[in-house]
Amino acid sequence: MKPIKPFEPILTDVIPKGDQWIAQVKWDGTRILAYYDGEKTQLFNRKKNERTKQFPELLQPSSFIRAKNCILDGEVIAMQDGKPSFYEVMKRDRVRNVDKVNQLLQEIPITYMIFDVLFIDDHWLLDKTLQERQQILRDRITENEVIRLVESFSDAESLFKVCEEHQLEGIVCKDLSSTYAVEGKDSRWRKRKKEQDLIAVVGGVSLKNKTVNALHLGLFDKDGKLFYIGSAGSGKLTAKDWIAITNAIEPIISKDKPFFNQIDVKDGVWLWPALTVKISFLEWTDGRTLRHPVIESFVSVPLEECKLE
Repeated sequence: MKPIKPFEPILTDVIPKGDQWIAQVKWDGTRILAYYDGEKTQLFNRKKNERTKQFPELLQPSSFIRAKNCILDGEVIAMQDGKPSFYEVMKRDRVRNVDKVNQLLQEIPITYMIFDVLFIDDHWLLDKTLQERQQILRDRITENEVIRLVESFSDAESLFKVCEEHQLEGIVCKDLSSTYAVEGKDSRWRKRKKEQDLIAVVGGVSLKNKTVNALHLGLFDKDGKLFYIGSAGSGKLTAKDWIAITNAIEPIISKDKPFFNQIDVKDGVWLWPALTVKISFLEWTDGRTLRHPVIESFVSVPLEECKLE
């Protein structure tokens, strides 16, 4: 089975209304498609990068789905303090050493939140409606401590308020009549976030007592020029993480500022663009910088994908 790029929602500020719309919690994890051919199971993320070794809990689909083969779509999440933590699940996602994976099975348990099925029993379901695909999941999936079906709600506004109250990422609204568009991204699926996020390039850092304590962030324009969009020093990184970052930047320190536009940073250390990081923020300012940026996690994303919209 060749991996495919999954259907993705567009970002919206307006929650759609109408009987054809359902809403689901937008779980803050990593998108994973599970491919089961009846014997072998492989896991791939939305960029079609394999993650089979990272999540061995999901490699026995016969224990939770009645099917001779299938392709499932969902989100792998890890909990911290009662909430999904992108930072925690990334610790699992980034692991390459199998022995380390076995250690993290106990330290960072995961849950696979399944919300779609693309293929089952030798038949593609891409042309079936979301309503039909959801019924197939309800008929075939048996939930357990690792496997959960994402619940759908008709009252999207109320669900979004609950997500805000519980500091969850937001909701995804889906048209029940929608078919599944491989490599697609359109308004039949819409995500409404509590806050926005993006993947930025680290173009420089600031130091305190010889340890990195802030990141200076940028995105590329259509001509490949790196534009400064703000600096972030708060977030989910630990003291140990900051020390690791301090050591990691040594080979990419540059004498030249990588940013094309002006940046008012004193005593900054400039870097060759190499590191990427997930940032959450409230909004863009009029000056095209991020308001209240928060560091979520370092991620492995190609630089060419870190672009200004």
